[in-house]
Amino acid sequence: MMELPDELYEQIENLSEAGNNCSDEGDYSGAIEQWLQALALIPHPQQDWEAATWLHASLGEAYYQSGDYGMAKDALLNALNCPDGQGNAFIHYMLGKTLVRLNDAGAVDELLRAYMLDGVDIFDSDEDEGPDSLQLLEDKGLLDES
Repeated sequence: MMELPDELYEQIENLSEAGNNCSDEGDYSGAIEQWLQALALIPHPQQDWEAATWLHASLGEAYYQSGDYGMAKDALLNALNCPDGQGNAFIHYMLGKTLVRLNDAGAVDELLRAYMLDGVDIFDSDEDEGPDSLQLLEDKGLLDES
């Protein structure tokens, strides 16, 4: 896999960290702004770069937290198409939660993928919505009851 030039990577890292700080403070619009700036620095095709994976995933979570589920879905689908996106339980989990909010039947598939990649840990790490998401899989008979 190609690596970004050091100077460019440092710029992206700085913007990403600024976005993380905004997100930690609950300023999701500020976080989105920082991450979009970072994403704009990534050379095309963006889906070839690992940095795009975590930036799209971060954007997806921030859009989710701000209640913009359509944008969250788009960002998370983009993250899945970037390096290592398909194997990332967090991306599948966030997409599953987003699809639940959008009343999309694909939610169960995404939550199940997250479960298959990370077990109950991904659900346990989310005290607010994790239990409900796990319960959805149990209600569908998709989890081993043993």
